[in-house]
Amino acid sequence: MSKLSLETKIKLKYKDWEVEITCTEDKVKSVVENVLTGIDIASLAGSDTNTNKEIERLRIELDNLKSRIENNIDGALSSNNQRRNGISLKELAKNGNTCRSLIEKMFYEKFFESERLLIEVHQELSKMGYNYDKTAVSHSLSDMVREGILSRVGTLRNYRYIQKKPLFEK
Repeated sequence: MSKLSLETKIKLKYKDWEVEITCTEDKVKSVVENVLTGIDIASLAGSDTNTNKEIERLRIELDNLKSRIENNIDGALSSNNQRRNGISLKELAKNGNTCRSLIEKMFYEKFFESERLLIEVHQELSKMGYNYDKTAVSHSLSDMVREGILSRVGTLRNYRYIQKKPLFEK
């Protein structure tokens, strides 16, 4: 037999693809399988680009939402221009909801203009939806006293906390 008689030509239509294959008869099965696998991989890669485009579109939308939220926070803060010791309320908000940051937030909301007991601070945090242990609240208050933000009045186990300086210095 001649070499030409062993060659086979196949026209294959699969999904959106149209392929013409020329190979020897004994390799038809493996060549067709390889071509079909290649088409499947190419089709998946094409769907990945659609997925990637969708992911990128969602990222852009998320970034836009973040910037709008930050602009709203900036606008609210710049209108009040509330700063203490070089720290803005926006920076405090970014630190998360630690016991300390929540007490600082209460401080900026003028909670400590009058003397407050530990239990009152703890109850206020609970009203805000945060259930910290009283020792954690006590440690945070003690740290703020040490830093000169709050003053502590009273006796052991009966301390009252009040702001030490005017809330916003010019």
